Amino acid sequence: MPNILNGTSGPLVVALLYDGLCTFEFGIVAEIFGLARVEMGAGWYRFASCPIDDGPLRAHGGLTLVADGTPDLIDQADIIVVPGWKGADAPVPEQLCQRLRNAHARGARLASICSGAFVLAATGLLDGGTATTHWRYADELRRRYPKIEVDDTSLYRDHDRLFTSAGSAAGIDLMIEIVRRDFGAAAANSVARRLVMPAHRAGGQAQFLERPVPQRKSSEIAPLLDRLRASLQLRWTVEEMATECSMSLRTFLRRFTEATGTSPGEWLTEERVAWAKQLLCQHRLNMDEIAETVGFGSAHTLRHHFRRQMGISPTEYRARFIAEPA
Repeated sequence: MPNILNGTSGPLVVALLYDGLCTFEFGIVAEIFGLARVEMGAGWYRFASCPIDDGPLRAHGGLTLVADGTPDLIDQADIIVVPGWKGADAPVPEQLCQRLRNAHARGARLASICSGAFVLAATGLLDGGTATTHWRYADELRRRYPKIEVDDTSLYRDHDRLFTSAGSAAGIDLMIEIVRRDFGAAAANSVARRLVMPAHRAGGQAQFLERPVPQRKSSEIAPLLDRLRASLQLRWTVEEMATECSMSLRTFLRRFTEATGTSPGEWLTEERVAWAKQLLCQHRLNMDEIAETVGFGSAHTLRHHFRRQMGISPTEYRARFIAEPA
């Protein structure tokens, strides 16, 4: 019998197994959906894995797997997850594509982690929509599937019950988001805490693009950064920062960029948004109070910078990620 958790009656999540399995990506799905979580009640997810290749199957890390399910599980699943794929050049069996099309047509949700987007793309279901994958594979996905708008900056994207996520760890973000949609913010926060993960990570995968890492040549800036973090509500000017470091303006700007990889203004904005996120997860302060506390001065300025960094408004963030009372 396939390994479906007993005692639960919620959505059936099926993770695909294939020869050359990406072990970490599969582990993400099994960890989030496959563990018994008695605190979630009887309606929590059921989980199973099913092979799409004849076994035994090899997995990264020198492991060999023998699946206890069959491909027929795809036809029963409410959520089907493709945990990575063999490679951008690896063909996707037409039989698998048809099973996935049929599953989507009957209402199932399809999700992919990292290179698993190539499997969903091969079905044609992503045509006309927006998808993401690891930034290293984005150009290849565009080239092979020009009908898909490829977003290589987001951690995950979804449309029409089709979910794609970026590099491997972004799969955690996507799976937690699916939990949030199915069971609410409190459940998502609970799962995230068990994983020692934030319920929502700020920013997108653009911050992880392969680029030269600025080399920190001195620790002269470090005391200033500590002071800035402790006084974000103040209206710091670049000139005041330079004076604080006993540097000329030109030298300060050069040293600051070497130390942080960004400009003083952008650094301050990122820190203020990060603090605003913490305050938004509390009920005590309204938008004007939060804006004043973190140094933006006005709710309008807070909304502008928050949306630019996070892609959603502060109000949306608060509604989506605040811990719901028990």
